[in-house]
Amino acid sequence: MQPFRLHFGAAAALALAAGALMPAHAQNVIKIGEVNSYKAQPAFLEPYKKGMELAVDEINAKGGINGKKIELITRDDNANPGDAVRMAEELVSREKVDVLAGAFLSNTGLALADFAKQKKFFYLAGEPLTDKMTWQGGNQYTFRLRPGTYMQAAMLVPEAVKQKKKRWALVYPNYEYGQSAVAAFKNLLKAAQPDVEFVTEQATPLGKVDAGSVVQALADAKPDAIFNVLFGADLSKFVREGNTRGLFKDRTVVSVLTGEPEYLDPLKDEAPDGWIVTGYPYYGVKSAEHKAFLDAYQAKFKDYPRLGSVVGYSMIKSAAAGIAKAGSTDADKLVAAFKGLQVDSPFGKISYRAEDHQSTMGAFVGKTKNDGGKGVMVDYVYYDGADARFQPPAADVKKSRSAD
Repeated sequence: MQPFRLHFGAAAALALAAGALMPAHAQNVIKIGEVNSYKAQPAFLEPYKKGMELAVDEINAKGGINGKKIELITRDDNANPGDAVRMAEELVSREKVDVLAGAFLSNTGLALADFAKQKKFFYLAGEPLTDKMTWQGGNQYTFRLRPGTYMQAAMLVPEAVKQKKKRWALVYPNYEYGQSAVAAFKNLLKAAQPDVEFVTEQATPLGKVDAGSVVQALADAKPDAIFNVLFGADLSKFVREGNTRGLFKDRTVVSVLTGEPEYLDPLKDEAPDGWIVTGYPYYGVKSAEHKAFLDAYQAKFKDYPRLGSVVGYSMIKSAAAGIAKAGSTDADKLVAAFKGLQVDSPFGKISYRAEDHQSTMGAFVGKTKNDGGKGVMVDYVYYDGADARFQPPAADVKKSRSAD
């Protein structure tokens, strides 16, 4: 039997034919590569992933984007900035994704933002809240959906000032998000109430809070009020220990994120009364946009949405709107398209600010209530992120992004 031989010219023709088929397939799909801390932060990110899936299904059912279907490819970053960059590199180099999205933790988000800057690759951050994502350290290729720490602090500070408390204690996870949130709150509260004092700061390792010692240290400082930035399992431990030791009795507590169902629900009958919080009262949002989202989400997943669901859904809708407007997935064309881009979200229409790439998605501010053993938000108001009260002055934004 003669060994199989292929003439060089025939081999080249076959290679060209195969190459011609590959782009034809790729041209019919837009790949969104998404990196996140799924194993480390499931409370937020499992609903978030469902929100993304719902958005992809809706977009593809209507014919996709510019006639192309969306394909979502996710990777877990192990809550580690180095792993986040490695996953991004794999998505770009091996999976040939068209855009990058995602991140939950602020330190992994900043790592992805730097990757995008170095590679000149478009990146849409859904969740990382540090102000460095869009202001100090913001870059041309990075946009962010959720209101950051400055915006959320600016929404909470007027309520804090109304309490007329002088001595404040601070407790936060000691990494980029916590540090950014506390810095913003301190600066804004001091500007609004110059006589305020910050009597202690408890900076705890993320996911490893020693709740007993933290609560004791806060009690020893005898504050009039507490600003809390803890979330997830750390929040649950802090609340349990604080309730046991009477830390919250007759004290004002202002708390970022605590009104989000993913963090309030697990507290169950330990849910505190009267904390001033940002959150998501899905059960009380009456707008047509939210009702359509809520109905679709419940029909698909037989569950109620969390804030993560809204973020995942709105992030994919934003990516789709930007690609449709650009008519391309070219990074520079996407950057141009996203500046001023308007997107329909469950919270109404939002836009991406040209000056800092921050979206105008807002947040709900209200109070916690233990309603028969279940934590809910009451007396809540939605604050639009487009409101100038919740943004730094344009000159400060320009200065903070001077390196971009």
